[in-house]
Amino acid sequence: MEYWNSTLGSGFILMGILKDSGSPELLCVIITVLYMLALTSNGLLLLVITVDSRLHMPMYFLLGQLSLMDLLFTSVVTPKALMDFLRSENTISFAGCALQMFLALMLGGAEDLLLAFMAYDRYVAICHPLNYMVFMRPRVCWLMVATAWILAYLNALGHTFYTMQYPFCKARNIRHLLCEIPPLLKLACADTSRYELFVYVMGVTFLMPPLLAIISSYALILFTVLHMPSNEGRQKALVTCSSHLTVVGMFYGAATFMYVLPSSLHSPKQDNITSVFYTVVTPALNPLIYSLRNKEVMGALKRVLGKYML
Repeated sequence: MEYWNSTLGSGFILMGILKDSGSPELLCVIITVLYMLALTSNGLLLLVITVDSRLHMPMYFLLGQLSLMDLLFTSVVTPKALMDFLRSENTISFAGCALQMFLALMLGGAEDLLLAFMAYDRYVAICHPLNYMVFMRPRVCWLMVATAWILAYLNALGHTFYTMQYPFCKARNIRHLLCEIPPLLKLACADTSRYELFVYVMGVTFLMPPLLAIISSYALILFTVLHMPSNEGRQKALVTCSSHLTVVGMFYGAATFMYVLPSSLHSPKQDNITSVFYTVVTPALNPLIYSLRNKEVMGALKRVLGKYML
C-alpha cells in the first residue's frame, strides 16, 4: 500500500464518536454541557484553593494540581471535537495530531503519578498525623508535582516522536476521538508489533506501580481507621478517602482498558466511548466528587463567592 508524505501538508481525519452515534446532536449537547461543567468546576476549585488561605495545605495543593491537569486535558480534546462536528470538518494536520498526542499523554501520565502522591498524602495524614507537616512540607510537595510533570513529559515526548516517525498509509481515517497511539499504529505502513509490545510494557510500567502504591496506602489507611477510637474521626477519614478512591477507580479503569488490555479485546467503538469518559466525563466529575463531600472546600467556596459577589 502506498504511503503519504506528512511533510507535504497532509493530515489525518478524526472520525470521532459524534457522527457514528444514533443521536449525534443530543450527544453533542451532552458533551458540551459536560465540558462547560468541567471548565466551571475545575476553575472554581482552582480559584478557591488559590485565594483562601485556609486551604493552603498539602492536600489542597495536590488537589489544585489535579484540577489544573483535568482542565488542560479536556481542553486539548473536547473543543476541537465539538467544532469539527459543528463545521462538518474533522481533519487534523500531522503537526496538530502530534501535538494533541503529546499533550494528552503528558497530562494523562502526570495525573496517573499525581493520584499516587495524593494517596501517600492521605496515608501520612491519617497514619502519621503528628509528623504530617514534616513529611509533607512544601519542598516535598513541589518535588512530587515536579516529578509527576517531568516524568510524564519525558514519556510523552518519547512516545510521540517514535509513533509519528512511522510512514502512514493513504487511508488516513483515525477511528478515534483524538490522536492516540493505538489507533494511529493501525494506519502505519510498517511492522509495528515490537513497538506495540513496548507501548504495552510502558503502559503497565507507568500504570501499575502507582496503582499498587495507591492500594497499599489505602490498605494501611483502612487498618488505621478501623482502630480509631473516635467515630467522628473515622467517618471524616472514610469520606475523604472514598472520594479519592472514586477518582482513582474512574481514571485507572479507563487507562487500563485503553493501554493495558490487548487491542484484540476491545473494538474501536469501545475505545471511543472510553476516550469520551476519560477526556470529558472524568474531568467534569472529579472536582464535584472532591468538593461536594468536603465541608472545608464548600465553606471556602461560599466565602470566596460571597466576597466577589458583594
